[in-house]
Amino acid sequence: MTAEDVLRELRELRAGDLPTHGGRTLAYVYDSGLSEVDELGAAAHALASSANGLDPTAFPSLLRMENDLVGAAARLLGGTAETAGSVTSGGTESCMLAVLAARDARPDLSTPNIVLPTTAHAAFHKAAHFFGVRVVSVPVDPVTFRAVPEAMAAAVDDSTVLVVASAPSYAHGVLDPIPEIAVLLDGVRFHVDACIGGWVLPYLGLGPFGFDVPGVTSVSVDLHKYAYCPKGVSVLLHANADLRRPQYFASADWPGYTMLNTTLQSTRSGGPLAAAWAVVRHVGDEGYARLASAAREAAVEIRAGIEALDGLRVLGDPVSTLLAFTVEDGAGFDLFTVADEMRERGWYVQPQFAHESSPANLHLTVTAANRGSEKGFLADLAASVVAARETGPVVVDPQVAEFVAALDPATLTPEQFAGLLAAAGLGGAAGLPTRMAEINALLATAPGPLRERLLLEFIGSLYTAS
Repeated sequence: MTAEDVLRELRELRAGDLPTHGGRTLAYVYDSGLSEVDELGAAAHALASSANGLDPTAFPSLLRMENDLVGAAARLLGGTAETAGSVTSGGTESCMLAVLAARDARPDLSTPNIVLPTTAHAAFHKAAHFFGVRVVSVPVDPVTFRAVPEAMAAAVDDSTVLVVASAPSYAHGVLDPIPEIAVLLDGVRFHVDACIGGWVLPYLGLGPFGFDVPGVTSVSVDLHKYAYCPKGVSVLLHANADLRRPQYFASADWPGYTMLNTTLQSTRSGGPLAAAWAVVRHVGDEGYARLASAAREAAVEIRAGIEALDGLRVLGDPVSTLLAFTVEDGAGFDLFTVADEMRERGWYVQPQFAHESSPANLHLTVTAANRGSEKGFLADLAASVVAARETGPVVVDPQVAEFVAALDPATLTPEQFAGLLAAAGLGGAAGLPTRMAEINALLATAPGPLRERLLLEFIGSLYTAS
Protein backbone atom coordinates (compact mmCIF):
# COMPACT_ATOMS: atom_id res chain seq x y z
CA MET A 1 0.00 0.00 0.00
CA THR A 2 1.15 3.52 -0.65
CA ALA A 3 1.68 5.90 2.24
CA GLU A 4 -1.35 7.88 1.08
CA ASP A 5 -3.54 4.77 1.05
CA VAL A 6 -2.45 3.76 4.53
CA LEU A 7 -3.18 7.22 5.94
CA ARG A 8 -6.54 7.31 4.17
CA GLU A 9 -7.47 4.00 5.78
CA LEU A 10 -6.30 5.27 9.17
CA ARG A 11 -8.49 8.37 8.84
CA GLU A 12 -11.46 6.16 7.96
CA LEU A 13 -10.84 3.99 11.03
CA ARG A 14 -10.49 7.02 13.31
CA ALA A 15 -13.82 8.38 12.04
CA GLY A 16 -15.59 5.79 14.20
CA ASP A 17 -13.87 6.87 17.43
CA LEU A 18 -15.13 9.24 20.08
CA PRO A 19 -14.07 12.82 19.28
CA THR A 20 -10.90 13.91 21.08
CA HIS A 21 -11.47 17.63 20.49
CA GLY A 22 -14.38 19.97 21.05
CA GLY A 23 -15.17 18.99 24.63
CA ARG A 24 -17.84 16.41 23.76
CA THR A 25 -16.02 13.42 25.26
CA LEU A 26 -16.08 13.97 29.02
CA ALA A 27 -13.70 11.14 29.95
CA TYR A 28 -10.43 9.69 28.64
CA VAL A 29 -9.31 12.82 26.74
CA TYR A 30 -8.18 16.31 27.75
CA ASP A 31 -8.64 19.19 25.33
CA SER A 32 -7.11 22.61 25.84
CA GLY A 33 -9.02 24.00 22.89
CA LEU A 34 -5.74 25.42 21.56
CA SER A 35 -4.94 24.01 18.13
CA GLU A 36 -1.33 25.21 18.20
CA VAL A 37 -0.71 23.11 21.33
CA ASP A 38 -1.70 19.93 19.49
CA GLU A 39 0.41 20.86 16.48
CA LEU A 40 3.43 21.66 18.65
CA GLY A 41 3.11 18.41 20.58
CA ALA A 42 2.86 16.38 17.37
CA ALA A 43 5.90 18.10 15.84
CA ALA A 44 8.02 17.65 18.98
CA HIS A 45 6.93 14.00 19.22
CA ALA A 46 8.07 13.39 15.66
CA LEU A 47 11.47 14.97 16.32
CA ALA A 48 12.26 12.64 19.23
CA SER A 49 10.20 9.50 18.64
CA SER A 50 13.19 7.47 17.43
CA ALA A 51 15.32 8.32 20.48
CA ASN A 52 15.42 5.74 23.29
CA GLY A 53 15.14 6.73 26.94
CA LEU A 54 16.71 3.44 28.02
CA ASP A 55 20.18 5.03 28.10
CA PRO A 56 20.41 8.74 28.99
CA THR A 57 24.13 8.78 28.19
CA ALA A 58 23.33 7.88 24.57
CA PHE A 59 20.50 10.42 24.29
CA PRO A 60 21.36 13.34 26.59
CA SER A 61 18.57 15.45 25.09
CA LEU A 62 16.04 13.13 26.73
CA LEU A 63 17.87 13.41 30.05
CA ARG A 64 17.68 17.21 29.85
CA MET A 65 14.00 17.19 28.98
CA GLU A 66 13.12 14.72 31.74
CA ASN A 67 14.98 16.78 34.34
CA ASP A 68 13.22 19.91 33.10
CA LEU A 69 9.79 18.30 33.44
CA VAL A 70 10.55 16.90 36.88
CA GLY A 71 11.75 20.35 37.94
CA ALA A 72 8.61 22.03 36.61
CA ALA A 73 6.38 19.54 38.43
CA ALA A 74 8.36 19.89 41.65
CA ARG A 75 8.06 23.68 41.59
CA LEU A 76 4.33 23.45 41.02
CA LEU A 77 3.77 20.90 43.79
CA GLY A 78 5.76 22.44 46.61
CA GLY A 79 9.01 20.58 46.03
CA THR A 80 12.42 21.56 47.35
CA ALA A 81 15.96 21.35 46.04
CA GLU A 82 15.99 17.73 47.28
CA THR A 83 12.90 16.64 45.35
CA ALA A 84 13.65 13.87 42.85
CA GLY A 85 11.46 12.27 40.24
CA SER A 86 10.92 10.29 37.08
CA VAL A 87 8.84 10.69 33.94
CA THR A 88 6.60 7.67 33.34
CA SER A 89 4.14 6.50 30.71
CA GLY A 90 1.05 7.48 32.70
CA GLY A 91 -0.66 7.66 36.04
CA THR A 92 -0.92 3.92 36.53
CA GLU A 93 2.83 3.48 36.11
CA SER A 94 3.51 6.39 38.49
CA CYS A 95 1.21 4.89 41.13
CA MET A 96 2.70 1.44 40.68
CA LEU A 97 6.23 2.79 41.10
CA ALA A 98 5.21 4.60 44.29
CA VAL A 99 4.01 1.27 45.70
CA LEU A 100 7.10 -0.58 44.45
CA ALA A 101 9.47 1.95 46.02
CA ALA A 102 7.62 1.74 49.32
CA ARG A 103 7.62 -2.05 49.31
CA ASP A 104 11.27 -2.43 48.40
CA ALA A 105 12.29 0.10 51.03
CA ARG A 106 11.08 -2.41 53.64
CA PRO A 107 12.65 -5.78 52.72
CA ASP A 108 12.26 -6.83 56.35
CA LEU A 109 8.48 -7.20 55.94
CA SER A 110 7.12 -10.51 54.67
CA THR A 111 3.54 -9.26 54.22
CA PRO A 112 3.63 -5.50 53.54
CA ASN A 113 0.39 -3.60 53.16
CA ILE A 114 -0.79 -0.28 51.77
CA VAL A 115 -3.63 1.74 53.31
CA LEU A 116 -6.10 3.23 50.82
CA PRO A 117 -9.40 5.06 51.04
CA THR A 118 -11.98 3.08 49.08
CA THR A 119 -12.06 5.95 46.56
CA ALA A 120 -8.36 5.55 45.66
CA HIS A 121 -7.68 4.83 42.01
CA ALA A 122 -7.75 1.18 40.93
CA ALA A 123 -4.10 1.58 39.85
CA PHE A 124 -3.11 0.97 43.47
CA HIS A 125 -4.99 -2.32 43.50
CA LYS A 126 -3.17 -3.25 40.30
CA ALA A 127 0.14 -2.38 41.95
CA ALA A 128 -0.74 -4.51 44.98
CA HIS A 129 -1.67 -7.40 42.69
CA PHE A 130 1.56 -7.15 40.68
CA PHE A 131 3.89 -6.63 43.63
CA GLY A 132 2.39 -8.96 46.24
CA VAL A 133 1.24 -6.23 48.61
CA ARG A 134 -1.93 -6.45 50.70
CA VAL A 135 -4.51 -3.67 50.35
CA VAL A 136 -6.18 -2.30 53.47
CA SER A 137 -9.24 -0.41 52.21
CA VAL A 138 -10.69 2.23 54.50
CA PRO A 139 -14.30 3.43 53.98
CA VAL A 140 -14.72 7.12 53.20
CA ASP A 141 -17.30 9.51 54.56
CA PRO A 142 -20.59 8.24 53.05
CA VAL A 143 -21.82 11.77 52.22
CA THR A 144 -18.70 13.70 51.21
CA PHE A 145 -16.78 10.70 49.81
CA ARG A 146 -13.60 12.12 51.37
CA ALA A 147 -11.10 9.99 53.28
CA VAL A 148 -11.55 10.05 57.06
CA PRO A 149 -8.17 10.93 58.68
CA GLU A 150 -8.72 9.09 61.97
CA ALA A 151 -9.88 5.95 60.17
CA MET A 152 -6.91 6.08 57.82
CA ALA A 153 -4.46 6.42 60.72
CA ALA A 154 -6.18 3.63 62.67
CA ALA A 155 -5.69 1.25 59.73
CA VAL A 156 -1.90 1.69 59.77
CA ASP A 157 0.07 -1.07 61.47
CA ASP A 158 3.65 -2.27 61.69
CA SER A 159 3.45 -3.79 58.19
CA THR A 160 2.17 -0.66 56.43
CA VAL A 161 4.62 0.63 53.85
CA LEU A 162 2.47 3.31 52.21
CA VAL A 163 -0.63 5.40 52.86
CA VAL A 164 -2.45 6.93 49.87
CA ALA A 165 -4.84 9.85 49.43
CA SER A 166 -6.28 11.58 46.35
CA ALA A 167 -6.08 15.15 45.06
CA PRO A 168 -8.78 14.84 43.89
CA SER A 169 -10.36 11.40 43.62
CA TYR A 170 -11.33 10.44 40.10
CA ALA A 171 -14.80 9.08 40.82
CA HIS A 172 -16.26 12.16 42.55
CA GLY A 173 -13.71 14.94 42.09
CA VAL A 174 -13.41 15.58 45.84
CA LEU A 175 -10.14 16.48 47.56
CA ASP A 176 -9.07 14.23 50.43
CA PRO A 177 -7.97 16.03 53.65
CA ILE A 178 -4.25 15.64 52.95
CA PRO A 179 -2.83 17.76 55.84
CA GLU A 180 -5.17 16.15 58.37
CA ILE A 181 -4.10 12.66 57.31
CA ALA A 182 -0.40 13.54 57.18
CA VAL A 183 -0.28 14.84 60.73
CA LEU A 184 -1.56 11.51 62.06
CA LEU A 185 1.06 9.36 60.31
CA ASP A 186 4.20 8.50 62.24
CA GLY A 187 6.92 8.29 59.63
CA VAL A 188 5.02 6.03 57.21
CA ARG A 189 5.41 6.93 53.55
CA PHE A 190 2.49 9.05 52.35
CA HIS A 191 1.67 9.21 48.64
CA VAL A 192 -0.67 11.81 47.17
CA ASP A 193 -2.27 10.70 43.92
CA ALA A 194 -2.60 14.03 42.12
CA CYS A 195 -2.52 12.42 38.69
CA ILE A 196 -5.67 14.20 37.60
CA GLY A 197 -5.45 17.31 39.76
CA GLY A 198 -1.78 18.09 40.18
CA TRP A 199 -1.54 20.37 37.14
CA VAL A 200 -4.78 22.26 37.83
CA LEU A 201 -5.33 22.56 41.60
CA PRO A 202 -2.32 24.84 42.22
CA TYR A 203 -3.46 27.25 39.51
CA LEU A 204 -6.87 27.41 41.19
CA GLY A 205 -5.32 28.09 44.60
CA LEU A 206 -6.67 24.82 46.00
CA GLY A 207 -4.73 22.83 48.55
CA PRO A 208 -2.31 22.36 50.16
CA PHE A 209 -1.80 18.79 49.05
CA GLY A 210 1.80 18.43 47.81
CA PHE A 211 5.24 18.65 49.37
CA ASP A 212 4.16 21.82 51.16
CA VAL A 213 2.34 19.42 53.50
CA PRO A 214 4.81 17.97 56.06
CA GLY A 215 4.76 14.19 55.84
CA VAL A 216 3.97 13.86 52.11
CA THR A 217 6.75 11.71 50.65
CA SER A 218 5.63 11.25 47.02
CA VAL A 219 3.22 12.81 44.54
CA SER A 220 2.09 11.66 41.10
CA VAL A 221 0.85 14.07 38.41
CA ASP A 222 -0.12 13.33 34.81
CA LEU A 223 0.95 15.75 32.11
CA HIS A 224 -1.37 14.20 29.54
CA LYS A 225 -4.31 15.33 31.65
CA TYR A 226 -4.52 18.99 32.65
CA ALA A 227 -1.11 19.93 31.29
CA TYR A 228 -2.79 19.04 27.96
CA CYS A 229 0.22 17.10 26.63
CA PRO A 230 -0.06 14.19 24.19
CA LYS A 231 -0.42 10.77 25.81
CA GLY A 232 1.22 9.25 27.67
CA VAL A 233 3.32 11.23 30.13
CA SER A 234 3.22 11.36 33.91
CA VAL A 235 5.65 12.44 36.62
CA LEU A 236 6.30 10.64 39.91
CA LEU A 237 8.00 12.86 42.47
CA HIS A 238 9.70 11.77 45.70
CA ALA A 239 10.67 14.12 48.49
CA ASN A 240 14.31 13.09 48.00
CA ALA A 241 16.50 10.72 45.99
CA ASP A 242 16.78 8.22 48.84
CA LEU A 243 13.03 7.65 48.71
CA ARG A 244 13.17 7.27 44.92
CA ARG A 245 16.08 4.79 44.85
CA PRO A 246 14.06 1.59 45.60
CA GLN A 247 11.96 2.05 42.45
CA TYR A 248 15.09 1.63 40.29
CA PHE A 249 16.07 -1.74 38.87
CA ALA A 250 19.48 -3.03 37.79
CA SER A 251 20.68 -6.39 36.52
CA ALA A 252 24.20 -7.49 35.51
CA ASP A 253 23.23 -11.17 35.69
CA TRP A 254 23.43 -11.90 31.98
CA PRO A 255 26.11 -11.52 29.26
CA GLY A 256 24.64 -8.38 27.67
CA TYR A 257 24.74 -4.77 28.81
CA THR A 258 23.96 -4.05 32.44
CA MET A 259 20.26 -3.26 32.45
CA LEU A 260 19.40 -0.07 34.33
CA ASN A 261 15.77 1.01 34.57
CA THR A 262 14.39 4.07 36.35
CA THR A 263 10.78 3.09 35.57
CA LEU A 264 8.88 -0.10 34.75
CA GLN A 265 9.82 0.25 31.09
CA SER A 266 13.17 -0.41 29.49
CA THR A 267 12.97 1.02 25.99
CA ARG A 268 11.06 4.31 26.14
CA SER A 269 10.32 6.40 23.08
CA GLY A 270 11.50 9.97 23.40
CA GLY A 271 8.39 11.13 21.54
CA PRO A 272 5.95 11.58 24.45
CA LEU A 273 8.66 13.12 26.63
CA ALA A 274 9.64 15.68 23.97
CA ALA A 275 5.99 16.47 23.25
CA ALA A 276 5.28 17.16 26.92
CA TRP A 277 8.46 19.22 27.31
CA ALA A 278 7.50 21.37 24.33
CA VAL A 279 3.88 21.89 25.40
CA VAL A 280 4.75 22.74 29.02
CA ARG A 281 7.35 25.29 27.92
CA HIS A 282 4.99 26.83 25.35
CA VAL A 283 1.88 27.17 27.55
CA GLY A 284 3.70 28.37 30.66
CA ASP A 285 2.30 29.31 34.05
CA GLU A 286 0.08 32.14 32.79
CA GLY A 287 -1.35 29.91 30.09
CA TYR A 288 -2.06 27.10 32.51
CA ALA A 289 -3.72 29.51 34.93
CA ARG A 290 -6.08 30.61 32.15
CA LEU A 291 -6.81 27.03 31.10
CA ALA A 292 -7.45 25.97 34.71
CA SER A 293 -9.83 28.87 35.24
CA ALA A 294 -11.70 28.08 32.03
CA ALA A 295 -12.13 24.42 32.98
CA ARG A 296 -13.21 25.28 36.52
CA GLU A 297 -15.71 27.92 35.35
CA ALA A 298 -17.19 25.38 32.94
CA ALA A 299 -17.45 22.78 35.71
CA VAL A 300 -19.17 25.26 38.05
CA GLU A 301 -21.72 26.22 35.41
CA ILE A 302 -22.39 22.59 34.48
CA ARG A 303 -22.76 21.63 38.13
CA ALA A 304 -25.29 24.42 38.71
CA GLY A 305 -27.24 23.32 35.64
CA ILE A 306 -27.32 19.70 36.77
CA GLU A 307 -28.51 20.65 40.24
CA ALA A 308 -31.34 22.66 38.65
CA LEU A 309 -32.64 19.60 36.77
CA ASP A 310 -35.39 17.71 38.56
CA GLY A 311 -34.30 14.21 39.52
CA LEU A 312 -30.53 14.68 39.34
CA ARG A 313 -28.09 15.15 42.22
CA VAL A 314 -24.35 15.95 42.25
CA LEU A 315 -22.35 13.67 44.55
CA GLY A 316 -20.16 15.21 47.26
CA ASP A 317 -18.61 18.64 46.85
CA PRO A 318 -16.34 18.51 43.78
CA VAL A 319 -13.80 21.31 44.12
CA SER A 320 -12.01 21.20 40.81
CA THR A 321 -12.90 20.11 37.28
CA LEU A 322 -14.42 16.67 37.85
CA LEU A 323 -17.91 15.85 39.02
CA ALA A 324 -20.36 12.97 39.21
CA PHE A 325 -24.14 13.01 39.39
CA THR A 326 -26.81 10.43 40.11
CA VAL A 327 -30.58 10.02 39.87
CA GLU A 328 -32.67 10.81 42.93
CA ASP A 329 -34.63 7.89 44.40
CA GLY A 330 -38.07 7.71 42.88
CA ALA A 331 -37.18 9.95 39.93
CA GLY A 332 -38.77 7.43 37.56
CA PHE A 333 -35.97 7.13 35.02
CA ASP A 334 -32.71 5.26 34.55
CA LEU A 335 -29.28 6.90 34.72
CA PHE A 336 -27.79 4.54 32.16
CA THR A 337 -30.54 5.53 29.72
CA VAL A 338 -29.52 9.16 30.20
CA ALA A 339 -25.96 8.19 29.19
CA ASP A 340 -27.30 6.49 26.05
CA GLU A 341 -29.41 9.51 25.16
CA MET A 342 -26.42 11.83 25.62
CA ARG A 343 -24.42 9.58 23.30
CA GLU A 344 -27.20 9.92 20.70
CA ARG A 345 -26.79 13.69 21.00
CA GLY A 346 -23.03 13.55 20.49
CA TRP A 347 -21.80 13.62 24.11
CA TYR A 348 -19.93 10.89 25.96
CA VAL A 349 -20.49 10.79 29.72
CA GLN A 350 -18.95 7.94 31.70
CA PRO A 351 -21.17 5.51 33.65
CA GLN A 352 -19.86 4.39 37.05
CA PHE A 353 -21.40 1.48 38.96
CA ALA A 354 -22.52 1.69 42.58
CA HIS A 355 -19.82 1.02 45.19
CA GLU A 356 -20.46 1.11 48.95
CA SER A 357 -22.18 4.46 49.69
CA SER A 358 -21.63 5.77 46.16
CA PRO A 359 -24.67 5.10 43.96
CA ALA A 360 -24.51 4.47 40.24
CA ASN A 361 -23.59 7.75 38.62
CA LEU A 362 -22.32 9.53 35.52
CA HIS A 363 -18.81 11.00 35.64
CA LEU A 364 -17.74 14.18 33.85
CA THR A 365 -14.16 15.24 33.21
CA VAL A 366 -14.47 18.91 32.29
CA THR A 367 -11.65 20.58 30.34
CA ALA A 368 -10.88 24.04 29.06
CA ALA A 369 -12.52 23.14 25.74
CA ASN A 370 -15.89 22.88 27.51
CA ARG A 371 -15.90 26.60 28.27
CA GLY A 372 -18.54 28.20 26.08
CA SER A 373 -20.47 24.99 25.37
CA GLU A 374 -22.06 24.58 28.81
CA LYS A 375 -25.53 25.69 27.68
CA GLY A 376 -25.50 23.22 24.81
CA PHE A 377 -24.42 20.39 27.10
CA LEU A 378 -27.10 21.23 29.68
CA ALA A 379 -29.81 21.55 27.05
CA ASP A 380 -28.95 18.12 25.70
CA LEU A 381 -28.80 16.71 29.23
CA ALA A 382 -32.27 18.08 29.97
CA ALA A 383 -33.56 16.55 26.73
CA SER A 384 -31.90 13.23 27.63
CA VAL A 385 -33.63 13.23 31.01
CA VAL A 386 -36.98 13.84 29.30
CA ALA A 387 -36.31 10.95 26.91
CA ALA A 388 -35.26 8.70 29.80
CA ARG A 389 -38.47 9.54 31.67
CA GLU A 390 -40.49 8.59 28.61
CA THR A 391 -38.60 5.30 28.33
CA GLY A 392 -39.01 4.57 32.03
CA PRO A 393 -36.74 2.63 34.38
CA VAL A 394 -34.74 -0.30 33.08
CA VAL A 395 -36.03 -3.39 34.86
CA VAL A 396 -33.93 -6.53 35.26
CA ASP A 397 -35.96 -9.68 35.79
CA PRO A 398 -35.62 -10.51 39.53
CA GLN A 399 -34.98 -14.18 38.77
CA VAL A 400 -32.22 -13.24 36.33
CA ALA A 401 -30.69 -10.87 38.89
CA GLU A 402 -30.81 -13.56 41.57
CA PHE A 403 -29.23 -16.09 39.23
CA VAL A 404 -26.44 -13.71 38.21
CA ALA A 405 -25.70 -12.68 41.81
CA ALA A 406 -25.22 -16.34 42.81
CA LEU A 407 -22.65 -17.15 40.11
CA ASP A 408 -19.06 -17.88 41.11
CA PRO A 409 -16.61 -16.45 38.55
CA ALA A 410 -13.89 -18.82 39.75
CA THR A 411 -15.84 -21.91 38.65
CA LEU A 412 -17.40 -20.77 35.38
CA THR A 413 -15.97 -22.14 32.13
CA PRO A 414 -15.13 -19.97 29.10
CA GLU A 415 -18.17 -21.45 27.34
CA GLN A 416 -20.44 -20.44 30.23
CA PHE A 417 -18.97 -16.95 30.21
CA ALA A 418 -19.64 -16.74 26.47
CA GLY A 419 -23.28 -17.62 27.16
CA LEU A 420 -23.52 -14.96 29.86
CA LEU A 421 -21.99 -12.36 27.58
CA ALA A 422 -24.49 -13.22 24.87
CA ALA A 423 -27.36 -12.96 27.39
CA ALA A 424 -26.03 -9.55 28.46
CA GLY A 425 -25.88 -8.34 24.87
CA LEU A 426 -22.08 -8.38 24.74
CA GLY A 427 -21.51 -11.55 22.74
CA GLY A 428 -21.76 -12.69 19.15
CA ALA A 429 -20.60 -11.09 15.92
CA ALA A 430 -22.93 -8.09 16.01
CA GLY A 431 -20.07 -5.78 16.95
CA LEU A 432 -20.01 -3.20 19.69
CA PRO A 433 -23.44 -2.35 21.15
CA THR A 434 -24.78 1.12 20.39
CA ARG A 435 -26.89 1.43 23.56
CA MET A 436 -25.75 0.19 26.95
CA ALA A 437 -28.57 0.88 29.42
CA GLU A 438 -29.96 -2.67 29.59
CA ILE A 439 -26.46 -4.15 29.58
CA ASN A 440 -25.25 -1.84 32.36
CA ALA A 441 -28.38 -2.51 34.41
CA LEU A 442 -27.70 -6.24 34.22
CA LEU A 443 -23.99 -5.79 34.98
CA ALA A 444 -24.96 -3.67 37.99
CA THR A 445 -26.67 -6.70 39.54
CA ALA A 446 -23.44 -8.72 39.36
CA PRO A 447 -21.05 -8.74 42.32
CA GLY A 448 -17.77 -6.95 41.62
CA PRO A 449 -15.63 -10.06 40.97
CA LEU A 450 -18.17 -11.46 38.51
CA ARG A 451 -18.50 -8.12 36.71
CA GLU A 452 -14.70 -7.93 36.46
CA ARG A 453 -14.55 -11.39 34.89
CA LEU A 454 -17.44 -10.78 32.52
CA LEU A 455 -15.92 -7.57 31.23
CA LEU A 456 -12.47 -9.16 30.94
CA GLU A 457 -13.99 -11.96 28.86
CA PHE A 458 -15.73 -9.31 26.74
CA ILE A 459 -12.50 -7.37 26.22
CA GLY A 460 -10.72 -10.61 25.36
CA SER A 461 -13.33 -11.34 22.72
CA LEU A 462 -12.62 -7.96 21.11
CA TYR A 463 -8.88 -8.45 20.80
CA THR A 464 -8.60 -11.11 18.11
CA ALA A 465 -6.26 -11.29 15.15
CA SER A 466 -7.78 -9.92 11.94
